[in-house]
Amino acid sequence: MTRFFRRGPWENAASAVIALGVFMLMQPCSMWLFSNSFLVILVGTIGFVIVSHFPEDGAERPPESVHG
Repeated sequence: MTRFFRRGPWENAASAVIALGVFMLMQPCSMWLFSNSFLVILVGTIGFVIVSHFPEDGAERPPESVHG
């Protein structure tokens, strides 16, 4: 299950959502896209903040120390 929660692919997905929101903000054709662009950028930013706390790709959990 921890393999699913790796930072690399999720950061790329969150960045893509942010880029989609910026595209929606800058396009001149659809008022609906423009109106919802802030929400898409916000979701992408919150997702990026959450994903930034995931472990690095290839990083293993450190061994637990025994306090006696």
